[in-house]
Amino acid sequence: MIAVLCKTSVSKVRWKLRAVMADRKVTNKALAEVLGMNPVSISKLRTTDDMPEIGGEALAKLCDAIAQLSNIPCTPSELIEFIPDELPPENN
Repeated sequence: MIAVLCKTSVSKVRWKLRAVMADRKVTNKALAEVLGMNPVSISKLRTTDDMPEIGGEALAKLCDAIAQLSNIPCTPSELIEFIPDELPPENN
């Protein structure tokens, strides 16, 4: 029996709320008001790079609020970036 050891890496989903808000000049306070949330909650969502556990309905509301405040359409794909793991080279 041959054991194969390989370093595994995990794909990552990056959360880009901070960049989207900055590009569109949307403040924590304004977004919190539209969503009916506390600005501290928005700040916590904004300052993380890892995808938070957020449902589809909440993600849609977040996009709608950003679009309303910036007058620029927003889609979930602007808030989320998939970073695939690197595949190890195949040995022949």
